[in-house]
Amino acid sequence: MALDQDGVMLPRLRSAGVARRGVTYGLLGVVPLAVTALSITHRSDRREFLSVIGGLSGLFGAMLLVIGAGFWWASAEDVRRLRDWNTVSTQGAAITLIGPLFLRSGLFLVVFGAVAFGLYQLVAAAPYGSWWNS
Repeated sequence: MALDQDGVMLPRLRSAGVARRGVTYGLLGVVPLAVTALSITHRSDRREFLSVIGGLSGLFGAMLLVIGAGFWWASAEDVRRLRDWNTVSTQGAAITLIGPLFLRSGLFLVVFGAVAFGLYQLVAAAPYGSWWNS
């Protein structure tokens, strides 16, 4: 990778790439969520687990998404990767690293929470005797 005069990796991060990676991580998080949900034996416990996970993930994800977008906007065109940590020379320059981190984490949690809510709806609507309602 090429470096600019400050030692920051080029090309700079783009919001579409950060968003794509956050959504991908959120979708990959579905596998352990489904395995964990299926390992819970009672239907009411499974529904409660999925509702709590979905609600908390959605809430914290939305907060991180808004905060990350604010930090991204505040850092203007100087958005850096976490690998560029050694190029930060002032406290104010640290926000150039926080924006992408919070944005990616927020999207991960929003997608994860949405899928948990979808699984909750699937468990709630499952007929008696199905493997979701065991």
